[in-house]
Amino acid sequence: MSDGEAVAAANVEQIPVPPRPRIVTAELERIAQAVRAHCPKDTTISFEYDDRLQINIDIRKLEDLMAVEGVLPTLLGGIFTKLQRGLVDNRPFQHRLTADVDC
Repeated sequence: MSDGEAVAAANVEQIPVPPRPRIVTAELERIAQAVRAHCPKDTTISFEYDDRLQINIDIRKLEDLMAVEGVLPTLLGGIFTKLQRGLVDNRPFQHRLTADVDC
């Protein structure tokens, strides 16, 4: 590196990049934690968005799913609506509880 390049490199500052907002991520994590507190340990919780936000709760035992189904409408001020039961594709021993998230 020549002296001119070294001086130029020393005068170059990195452009500060503001941190990316994590508002949505934080809110989804807050919702998942509230639900997870009422679920068995091996429960899988995921979200989908296709014109509306939905939560998917995958649970092994039907009895556990029914317990979560009973408490879900009361959590977080009633943001969970339109609950539906189903099975999980490619997982024959998993039950899925799906609900719209109105937040």
